[in-house]
Amino acid sequence: MKKTFLSLVFAGVILFAAQETQAQAKFPPASSTTKIEQGIGIKKVTLVYQRPNINNRTIFGGLVPYDQIWRTGANGIPSLTFEEEVTIAGNKVPAGTYGLFTIPTKGDWTVVLSKNVEQWGAYQYNQSEDFLRFQAKSKQLSDKVETFTIAFENVTPTGADLTLAWESTKVSFPIAVDQSKEIIAGIEEAMKGEKKPYFAAAQYYYNNNLDINKAVEWATEADKGNTKAPHIKYWKARIQLKAGDKAGAIKTATEGVAMAKAGNNEEYVKLNTQVLEEAK
Repeated sequence: MKKTFLSLVFAGVILFAAQETQAQAKFPPASSTTKIEQGIGIKKVTLVYQRPNINNRTIFGGLVPYDQIWRTGANGIPSLTFEEEVTIAGNKVPAGTYGLFTIPTKGDWTVVLSKNVEQWGAYQYNQSEDFLRFQAKSKQLSDKVETFTIAFENVTPTGADLTLAWESTKVSFPIAVDQSKEIIAGIEEAMKGEKKPYFAAAQYYYNNNLDINKAVEWATEADKGNTKAPHIKYWKARIQLKAGDKAGAIKTATEGVAMAKAGNNEEYVKLNTQVLEEAK
């Protein structure tokens, strides 16, 4: 009898636990998590952060006090991962992952890159773990930003601005990269192979004000045999024009217009015509 009673009790506990497990509900987090991978040049920067909402609160000077270290969002602090060395506010920052803190003020903010990434809030913040502190410009917005937003803006092959926006405040600072040595070395190595990147290499040299004569040489190689590629004619003509060869640019762009018309490619009819007008 005793065994039977215990068995019934045990079975009841198991059934109750199973029902509790089945009854568990899922709820949305108060602050969503966002992960962004932003390519800058040939490498990328990865950002992970939490996004709280205003929810009818006064944020800066209220929920977030001025002149105090802030977690910069909600829950865990944001993390920034650089695949390569970058420059921020004139300071070299090696490849790696860093935590992001800020000190909001009524004027320019202080931004802190921390060597300690695993922090919930700013409660355990230790200034001795700072890797870098610098000032960042802030400005007032005409429209309110309801959800805290960190974003990459003004992205170029050599850098981007990281912006923080919430309520009526926006803060930004530049992240710069110098990949020229690595890219040039990669081009030189690739030119030793069978598939030589003539066209891309010519564009890179043109866009970055490198050896323009070498760019002309590579553009000429890329143009050989491409009888249906008006985009190559366009870039070759533009490179020739930059090198001071107006006659060559006119000849190449004229060929590009005819090639584009034959292929019903209005875009490169227009672009090659632009080069013709500049050359003349």
